[in-house]
Amino acid sequence: MSTVTDTKKAPAGERVADWADGRLGIYTLAKANMRKIFPDHWSFMLGEICLYSFLIIILTGVYLTMFFHPSMNEVEYVGPYVPLQGQLMSEAFNSTMHISFEVRGGLLIRQIHHWAALIFLAGMFVHMMRVFFTGAFRKPREINWLFGFLLFFLGMFTGFTGYSLPDDLLSGTGVRFMQGAILSVPVIGTYLSMFLFGGEFPGGDFVARFYSAHILLLPGIMLGLVVAHLILVFFHKHTQFEGPGRTNKNVVGMPLLPVYMAKAGGFFFLVFGVIAVISAIASINPIWALGPYRPDQVSTGAQPDWYMGFAEGLIRVMPGWEINLWGHTLVLGVMIPLAIFPAVLAAIAVYPFIESWITGDKREHHIAQRPRNAPTRTAFGVAWITAYMVMLVGGGNDLWATHFHLSLNSITWFVRIFFFLGPVIAFIVTKRICLGLQRRDKDKVLHGRESGIIKRLPHGEFVEVHQPLSQGELHRLTAHEQYEAAELPPAVDENGVERKVGAMEKLRVKLNKGYYGGDSQIAKPTVEEYKEIQSGHGHH
Repeated sequence: MSTVTDTKKAPAGERVADWADGRLGIYTLAKANMRKIFPDHWSFMLGEICLYSFLIIILTGVYLTMFFHPSMNEVEYVGPYVPLQGQLMSEAFNSTMHISFEVRGGLLIRQIHHWAALIFLAGMFVHMMRVFFTGAFRKPREINWLFGFLLFFLGMFTGFTGYSLPDDLLSGTGVRFMQGAILSVPVIGTYLSMFLFGGEFPGGDFVARFYSAHILLLPGIMLGLVVAHLILVFFHKHTQFEGPGRTNKNVVGMPLLPVYMAKAGGFFFLVFGVIAVISAIASINPIWALGPYRPDQVSTGAQPDWYMGFAEGLIRVMPGWEINLWGHTLVLGVMIPLAIFPAVLAAIAVYPFIESWITGDKREHHIAQRPRNAPTRTAFGVAWITAYMVMLVGGGNDLWATHFHLSLNSITWFVRIFFFLGPVIAFIVTKRICLGLQRRDKDKVLHGRESGIIKRLPHGEFVEVHQPLSQGELHRLTAHEQYEAAELPPAVDENGVERKVGAMEKLRVKLNKGYYGGDSQIAKPTVEEYKEIQSGHGHH
């Protein structure tokens, strides 16, 4: 009797996978990481919106580079847009007109590219605020906060170089604005301007230089930061919100495959579809209505994209102060805003390290805080947003004046005053709101949830019946940490020797009391208080 051995080959795809695994270890890598557990919360989608918008920017940008000519050589327009026929313009503007009117789908791709850039930066802004208000930037995620901040910072300048490329009247006005700001820098301003523009403004090179930075330098750095950011997110995972069974040493959530991968794939197409719909129905940057840039003209109602509104507002509302020293003029009306803008950005970048130093908290944190339980930090965040919004009004003071029939000078003075007063009011009000919400949480823990049922007691008193909270709700409202304010050590040690306390340590303790002092948090209800109320001896 003979035996027949089945020598049927495996499918081609499986053989390729086996070949790759033998050289790259793909199976082992996938087995270890594809089932990795991640916490789940709707706010995590903000970061995904940023990622998907960035991918859309890259995809549409590759398409646009095939038709754009980054040259300032003058040509005569002979395209289908009749109002501009016969006019002289740069090749950059001419090629953008060609993309908009002659390339199949060109205008839609242009608008998707621009809208995706705006949504990317808006998503970054909101995402960073979510991380800030929940304390998700604390150890071990400080480096990832820096990566996210650098992405936002570079995204601002990538957007600026991008909308400057068409060389239209609006973007040219913005570039002229930037060149004037550069010229105000003492000593080196003129040299910086000459270097950037290759001579006197506008020169013949700045579009080509902006183009190289826009499609190669800045996106390359940003892509590296995105990869590094995602690696750290994968390694540290998202912070999880307080809840039963959730600690700094475990993760409660869903596996990366198939749950998160399926959700991410569907959400990508949803974001792409929304951006495409917006781009199809809402026109943005219609360069044909503006015309090519001319140094002797300024477009009416010239406004930068929203993320540059803060810097624009600072310069618009700053008084035109000047100082003459040794035959040189220092333009303080531009220099001071140029100093404030990077100082504010630098403060945002290093805030995690500042808070860690003030609080003295060097522990790892994987539990996200409710903003109400960190009143001082939350108040600082709202104060900063208030200052940003006030300056955004200053950056569009002319449009506010024309649309609402207001005095331009009145708007300017309003912005000047409320740039200092608004954040202070916002800080105080926000902190009081947070403390009020903490008191409300304490009352809910002790007395239960209001049911809306009113009962009359035998002696005639009317009371509302409260329903007790579930164990999960009780845990959520009492799981946050109760901090104690720092104190300076005694003036002398146990041997009677005077202690030397440095000025920085005194400052740290003073700031720590501002964060955790008696007026910055409401004491959590104790077990004894809860038992007394529930036993019926306390007020209910």
